[in-house]
Amino acid sequence: MSEWAPRRFYTEATVTEAEGGYGIALDGRRVMTPGKSPLVVPTRALAEAIAAEWAAQGEKIAPETMPFTRTANSAIEKVAPQRAAVADMLAEYGDSDLLCYRAVDPEPLVALQSERWDPMLAWAAEHLGAALEPRAGLMHAPQPAEALERLAVRTHTLDHFRLAAFHDLVALTGSLVLGFAATDPAQDPEALWALSRLDETWQEETWGTDEEAREMSENKRRAFLHAHRFFAHCATD
Repeated sequence: MSEWAPRRFYTEATVTEAEGGYGIALDGRRVMTPGKSPLVVPTRALAEAIAAEWAAQGEKIAPETMPFTRTANSAIEKVAPQRAAVADMLAEYGDSDLLCYRAVDPEPLVALQSERWDPMLAWAAEHLGAALEPRAGLMHAPQPAEALERLAVRTHTLDHFRLAAFHDLVALTGSLVLGFAATDPAQDPEALWALSRLDETWQEETWGTDEEAREMSENKRRAFLHAHRFFAHCATD
């Protein structure tokens, strides 16, 4: 038996001006979140991306094809009520950042991590004012308090829409540094994702590919690139 899906009940999806930003209307009726809050976003670019998802639906509405709508709903209903707690949780990644934990062997992997990850730590020191230190092995060693404080302050400046996207940028990579780099228009998101998968890629090239793991990685990659686009739309009006 196929799963029930709501049928498309509207002809046109449009962007409307609303208090606090922009809304989306279906044949003139405004879209609400699942919790019945108005779906109002901060920029026209983001509203247009959401409206385009509604306009692209076929006879039946497929929520899995509407990532902008889903992330906006999450920002309003899940992140906004606990924004400070979400920011605190993400800032904690700085003390265990992926880029700081290095292999002790084999030597080719050690060298590769240094070659690819050291430039990103240098970028963080220059652009974020946070000089994080690499560690050999998996044992935790605290990062400099000043660097962590600067990263935390920067994280707390994000509004709930940006924070919803930033959550995925950080959680999917395991790196606060890569998360912040992904918010920089000068950085290539595909290259950043590749940096986050450096160990896995090396293992695949050395020992072979696990198709299930590769499929999971590809799903995460798509989610990361969506979060990058969502964040960018929050900054474009």
